Amino acid sequence: MLQQWGLSQLSAENAAYVEDLYEQYLLSPQSVPDDWRSYFDKLPRINGLEQDMPHKNVREQFLLLGRNSSRVQPMQVSSVSTEHERRQVGVLQLIAAYRNRGHQKARLDPLGLMQREAVPDLELSAHGLSRSDFNTVFQTGNLAINKTEATLGEMVEAMEAAYCGSIGAEYMHIVDTAEKRWIQQRLESVRGKPNFTPETRKHILERLTAAEGLEKYLGNKYVGAKRFGLEGGESFIPLVDEIIQRSGGLGTKEIVIGMAHRGRLNLLVNILGKNPADLFDEFEGKTFNKHGSGDVKYHQGFSSNVMTQGGELHLALAFNPSHLEIVSPVVEGSVRARQMRRKDMDGRLVLPVIVHGDAAFAGQGVVMETFQMSQTRGYKTGGTMHIIINNQVGFTTSFRDDARSTEYCTDIAKMVQAPIFHVNGDDPEAVFFITQVALDYRMQFKKDVVIDLICYRRRGHNEADEPSGTQPLMYQVIGKLPTTRSLYSDQLVSSGVMTRAEADEMVEDYRTALEEGRHVARALVRQPNTELFVDWRPYLGHQVIDDWETGLPLSRLTELGMKQLNIPEGFVLQRQVQKVMDDRAQMFKGEIDLNWGAAEVLAYASLLEDDFVVRLTGQDVGRGTFSHRHAILHNQKDDSTYAPLQHLSPTQQRFAIFDSLLSEEAVLAFEYGYATTIPKSLVIWEAQFGDFANGAQVVIDQFICSGETKWERICGLTMLLPHGFEGQGPEHSSARLERFLQLCAEHNMQVCTPTTPAQIFHLLRRQAVRPLRKPLIVMTPKSLLRHKLAVSSLAELTTGGFQTVIPEVDAIDPASATRVVLCGGKVYYDLLEKRRELGRNDVAIIRIEQLYPFPEERLIEVLKPYVNVEHIVWCQEEPMNQGAWYSTRHRFQRVTAAWNPAREIRYVGRPASAAPACGSAYLHAAQQTALLHDALNLNTHL
Repeated sequence: MLQQWGLSQLSAENAAYVEDLYEQYLLSPQSVPDDWRSYFDKLPRINGLEQDMPHKNVREQFLLLGRNSSRVQPMQVSSVSTEHERRQVGVLQLIAAYRNRGHQKARLDPLGLMQREAVPDLELSAHGLSRSDFNTVFQTGNLAINKTEATLGEMVEAMEAAYCGSIGAEYMHIVDTAEKRWIQQRLESVRGKPNFTPETRKHILERLTAAEGLEKYLGNKYVGAKRFGLEGGESFIPLVDEIIQRSGGLGTKEIVIGMAHRGRLNLLVNILGKNPADLFDEFEGKTFNKHGSGDVKYHQGFSSNVMTQGGELHLALAFNPSHLEIVSPVVEGSVRARQMRRKDMDGRLVLPVIVHGDAAFAGQGVVMETFQMSQTRGYKTGGTMHIIINNQVGFTTSFRDDARSTEYCTDIAKMVQAPIFHVNGDDPEAVFFITQVALDYRMQFKKDVVIDLICYRRRGHNEADEPSGTQPLMYQVIGKLPTTRSLYSDQLVSSGVMTRAEADEMVEDYRTALEEGRHVARALVRQPNTELFVDWRPYLGHQVIDDWETGLPLSRLTELGMKQLNIPEGFVLQRQVQKVMDDRAQMFKGEIDLNWGAAEVLAYASLLEDDFVVRLTGQDVGRGTFSHRHAILHNQKDDSTYAPLQHLSPTQQRFAIFDSLLSEEAVLAFEYGYATTIPKSLVIWEAQFGDFANGAQVVIDQFICSGETKWERICGLTMLLPHGFEGQGPEHSSARLERFLQLCAEHNMQVCTPTTPAQIFHLLRRQAVRPLRKPLIVMTPKSLLRHKLAVSSLAELTTGGFQTVIPEVDAIDPASATRVVLCGGKVYYDLLEKRRELGRNDVAIIRIEQLYPFPEERLIEVLKPYVNVEHIVWCQEEPMNQGAWYSTRHRFQRVTAAWNPAREIRYVGRPASAAPACGSAYLHAAQQTALLHDALNLNTHL
């Protein structure tokens, strides 16, 4: 800023000139040079004033007041007849009609096929006006055409240009008046004709040339190969380029982009700076993955640094699957993590940009969930730039009656009062202008904004597809339509901005660069500033090691626990919560054993003081679904809240805990994005009940279990899934353990079923302090949270670590045991209590606490002393076709064969079932009793 003020044009002797120029800008932004308009657009708003007003009108008003101060009869500003007043009201109504419905008359479709019904509200007669009034002067109200009075004809012409040209603006659904006035000033003042300099117009053409040039080159070189080209939507490239350059000038340091297939390769090469030679290698079948399966080229992510007016800016394109919109919340999570790392509380330094397809934007429910998160405390990112590459067809579906129930594919965005700017993709200058308006809106108001780039799909769904079979009329039009670049280059040549030779030279220069394998992204930084990157090197290349020391000294555990009991003076807890705190005081002193909640918060506290970020989200996580955690306390006097884990010490790391909206899919995807961005962290998503996690199955399948093998993206996300059969019916019993185990391979994640407070303490700490970053799936308990046997001493937290296998805990002589029961989870305590009740000393019960990676060697070691065993069984509460049995049976058999080849493991549990559990409490109890009898072989001992 100091450097800017030091420039000659802003020096004191030019103050009058700059002030006159600013006055001119306020009256008519398009009348000032492009660089000055851009400078004035970026001026900060003072005292919450969103829009400055021309000073001339203010001076004239004070002059009128001065003249009237000595007059008996004050001077009148103006007077109109009653009939004129009536028509004046009609004019104001007409202005409102254009603002509300002008978009329905706008020329948005490059193909001219969009069905546009007549808009009666835009007829003069609807407001008591006629063309005979065109030469009559009326007050303009708040119409931002830089005049207080104008003829009706001039106003209609201005509104037609602003609202019914190549841009259709929807913003009157916004409640905030300041936002609407801001948009009106930006749109109406230029009257649909932004005054770009010749240099800017040449830049737009250069970007269009790059967009078209890459597609033509690939189409000729790799005929018929799938690339999901951008042909028909080439204006997307100058659009994104302007977002990057303009936001960089406003101080943005990082942009995270999420998008599906269409145009992705073009963006990679022409914006992010991927070397075309590498892309050509991928077309020829080469892969750059060092490990794993890899993925197709149009799913690949990328990162680079580009130079902007404001300095170096880091770009990250998120990896994504074919599930089109699921990348949106992943991007938001990554952006939130980057903002927190930079302490970017207002979202200016890191910007999310999400590119959508029209059909997916209207059809995928995760879009709504992501919008719903956009202004919530735990998930807001200061507004997202949404860009829709609107092909006007989804695969083969183009009839609106089939594709959606709304007028536009963008109507879902109105739920968060986001302004929506529809723009004709064949008008690159309109695209460029509305991009500037949209970005400035996002930066000013910190809210989402949508650009609906209405274009077409020249090649069909992909290059191997023949689209005329389902859209014959559309593709007859497309076949005759010149490209966007051709239209725009003709426009620049005819207006004298450049010669035909200069325009053709751009094409040849670009093609030459491609053939030579050179980078074609203009602003690419070849030696980027590494400070803009996160250093993942300490977390790469590690082998899976189960045994990890995570104990802490007793004195430190007590100190960490007691700090959490320092409640502010006058903070009144609810009676049961106070009892929880009182009990924890005894637990932290070692006077009574720890329960689950106490051990869990101790784990968090220890990590926070060791400089690990801890983030915990999900439905009801503050209290915990089953009222065990109480990480957020509520004052009974004034409803204020207090999180003890945020007040351990001045130097602790950030503890973020948020009760989420009632969503699984978007919230879990958000946390995945967060966890893949900050490695030194413990990021946790907890399901209200584990059963509900299947609402996020796409995230689990496409990202959590396979992201590393497809994209080499490591992630340490933890999922806490309450799981256990307690007679609560089919939807409150099972976190679908079997599905996670089915997805396990190549050491891609961890699946654990801890059964003691000490185990969850060590497991959570291991997930953070061990440098290995793998997703952790935890089947957490419900009734065990308060079970009299599911406790641990404070001493158990001081040594050792998480035990993948827990041997027999009672004093049973291994040589006397004739039966071994392997199990995990809550059923262990049912078996233990029943065995103790019967005094059986011939049955050993061994818990397997980690089902993947399966601890074969450790289990063999634990089984070794049992030399006289006649029977070994695996006992589970879940039906036979669910739980661990089918997915882990081969591992049980391998261990059994290694331990005692003469023995064969047998299944004990509920029979196969289509539903996880029964709905009858009586039937549940009968089934539970039967499986306990079978596991302990009671039928032969009764």
